[in-house]
Amino acid sequence: MGACLSCLFGRRTRSALYEPLLQENEREAVADLLTYLENRAETNFFEGDPLRALSTLAFSDNLDLQRSAALAFAEITEKEDVREVDRETMEPIMFLLQSHDVEVQRAASAALGNLAVNTENKLLIVQMGGLEPLIRQMLSPNVEVQCNAVGCITNLATHDENKSKIARSGALVPLTKLARSKDMRVQRNATGALLNMTHSDENRQQLVNAGAIPVLVGLLNSPDTDVQYYCTTALSNIAVDALNRKKLASTETRLVQSLIGLMDSTSLKVQCQAALALRNLASDEKYQLEIVRSRGLPPLLRLLQSSFLPLILSSVACIRNISIHPLNESPIIDAGFLSPLIQLLAYEENEEIQCHAISTLRNLAASSERNKRAIVDAGAVERVRELVLNVPLSVQSEMTACVAVLALSDELKPRLLKLGICQVLLPLTNSSSVEVQGNSAAALGNLSSKGN
Repeated sequence: MGACLSCLFGRRTRSALYEPLLQENEREAVADLLTYLENRAETNFFEGDPLRALSTLAFSDNLDLQRSAALAFAEITEKEDVREVDRETMEPIMFLLQSHDVEVQRAASAALGNLAVNTENKLLIVQMGGLEPLIRQMLSPNVEVQCNAVGCITNLATHDENKSKIARSGALVPLTKLARSKDMRVQRNATGALLNMTHSDENRQQLVNAGAIPVLVGLLNSPDTDVQYYCTTALSNIAVDALNRKKLASTETRLVQSLIGLMDSTSLKVQCQAALALRNLASDEKYQLEIVRSRGLPPLLRLLQSSFLPLILSSVACIRNISIHPLNESPIIDAGFLSPLIQLLAYEENEEIQCHAISTLRNLAASSERNKRAIVDAGAVERVRELVLNVPLSVQSEMTACVAVLALSDELKPRLLKLGICQVLLPLTNSSSVEVQGNSAAALGNLSSKGN
């Protein structure tokens, strides 16, 4: 972009055909701006004389000068550390954004996108009416204009105060359309913008109404890992809502299979988000069963045994939800999950992982003597006895609840007593947590209920 700028100024300002067309103040502004650009390291273009020179060109009736100003703004905002700017700085860029000239549009939206990296600038751009011209540019037949406009909206949508305004502005339908663009840059920007709009209930509903769900599901098979990540994460957020899960279940028959496939992606962040999306879907009984039937357990087991904390957390959270369904208890045990889950009970780096692991074991023990026995045989009770007095209260609560479930088995009660579980349950009846007290007392009660 720098080469184009110097070429533009250098050729035109020396041309006898060009200079007579300029007003005196425009000629001065061109000359001044060339000087400022030659000394750009010492120049602040966002205020004073440099800004006045740029503004003179931007507000000129001469299209070439407008192009020069737009290119200059694009280059300056790209090369310099982006700082907060005021309305005076933003006004010439906003004016250029309204142009019908493709070159001016492209450069002005690039400049605006660069400025939109700054938090305060994100707000100012929307407050000054930037959304409407950006939406028009998204509808442009020019791919470069589309790309820059969508990229700018992606940046604007990272600010919470802008999200609802963007959702109500009419931007979601063109964003959804551009998510299917053949140009990968446009596709990335559009799916990134859609993702940024999935962080509140209201905006998620607007997105669903705009027809985004089939587009996002279709793009899960994109060859681009960024697009995969944006779409997987967006669908994960959409699946937080029960009504959206019902819609997904009725219309997107390929969703679970696609997400299971993405757990084998070469990208760790895609693997992680795929497991999280399945976790959210598995809030519903239908999906709990479908994930197991679609062979989702082997990749989840692999992620569970990873050394990367986010993968462990996402997969153990998913298997916890899947384990809620009674028909999934035996398949999960038979797939080899018990030993890794028991190992995670000692995962001190993350309390949530410990909670999900023990909660899963409790779910697996819920409805079958066989499964209770398998859990005890795998060493779960010994591990709980070793850890329970020194883990956080939330983990203590889950551990004591799990023991209470295991203690319902008449066959296993003698083994539990022999393993010394009462030695840790008794002091926990004096816990500061009412839940831990209650669970410990229930476990002791269950252990003592069989008459000999």
